[in-house]
Amino acid sequence: MFVNFFHELKNANVPVSLREYLSLLEALDSQVIQNEVTEFYYLSKAALVKDERNLDKFDQVFGTVFKGLESLGDGEVSEIPEDWLQTLTEKFLSEEEKAEIEALGGWEKIMEELKKRLEEQEKRHEGGNKWIGTGGTSPFGSDGYNPEGVRIGQDKNKNFKAVKVWDKREYKNLDDSVELGTRNIKVALRRLRQFARDGEADMLDIDDTIKSTANAGYLDIKMIAERRNKVKVLVFFDIGGSMDPHIRLCEELFSAARSEFKNMEYFYFHNCLYEGVWKDNNRRHNEKMDTWDVLHTYGSDYKIIFVGDASMSPYEITYEGGSVEHWNEEAGALWLKRLTDIYESAIWLNPLGERYWEHTASLQIIKQIFSDRMYPLTIQGLDEAMRELSRG
Repeated sequence: MFVNFFHELKNANVPVSLREYLSLLEALDSQVIQNEVTEFYYLSKAALVKDERNLDKFDQVFGTVFKGLESLGDGEVSEIPEDWLQTLTEKFLSEEEKAEIEALGGWEKIMEELKKRLEEQEKRHEGGNKWIGTGGTSPFGSDGYNPEGVRIGQDKNKNFKAVKVWDKREYKNLDDSVELGTRNIKVALRRLRQFARDGEADMLDIDDTIKSTANAGYLDIKMIAERRNKVKVLVFFDIGGSMDPHIRLCEELFSAARSEFKNMEYFYFHNCLYEGVWKDNNRRHNEKMDTWDVLHTYGSDYKIIFVGDASMSPYEITYEGGSVEHWNEEAGALWLKRLTDIYESAIWLNPLGERYWEHTASLQIIKQIFSDRMYPLTIQGLDEAMRELSRG
């Protein structure tokens, strides 16, 4: 909260210095005021504003940052105080220093150690290698480095090393109206076609009309059902943080698929398939669809396409409770196995460069579950993937 206040003042061109900010924190630490927003307003104005010409700017920023608060203790209740997680410094480590940092050694050990340290910690911590805080080499906290840890309160992915992430992120839906930079994706998807004439006869059959008219001696109009692609496609899109660099490519694929497949349904998931999926990322916490319902709703004749980088902690696939966002009762691998058992035609499209695949343990696990039916999200990869689905 206070760090954000400091940055907002700087952005509003109020000349506040780091020394003045630290003096304000020192005064708060000394408890020179009560825990009231009004008293904090006068204290912070006295500590940070040196020129009365900046008073109006200060008031505007203060009103925006602390809107709705009656005391400094108000706000969302959390088991871990927010100020423990605020990033004031970020430690940058050399490759040699990173190599010296050891993982705790397994999922159970990490969870046990987190519980232990939460019980022992009494105040905020920054840096170092033990407590929950910011920076440093602790396996817990934010903006630090550890080969296996729980990232708590961090803004966006940085080291791609966490086995669990304790924060709340918002994701946007993929845009199906994106103008494709190339028609190659559509051309590749067209390999997956099974045309049939279904539905009401509402198109003029010119050849049959001419033939019937010639035989009857009068105009005999013949109609025919439209020729449609009867392939049924079910697409699952990963919206995990590591997919952020691939959003544009996924939107192009999404747009092309919506135009090519008339019988297409889609769902979103986070990193790995669990007991729930959703169609709207803005409501993903409130309007989830049970994965069992999906498996029972869409028949085994559907072609299944997963789109994701399959890059995560292996625990997210192999362990109960491995999900970074919630406690999953059953392992993600079990859900993926159920899906591949029901749908014979199932493939995984990976936007991550193929040269990186062998270095990612989670990717190898998912590739094995899909019986090596994982393809790069390139034109050649799409072509091979559509050929594979056409065989089913």
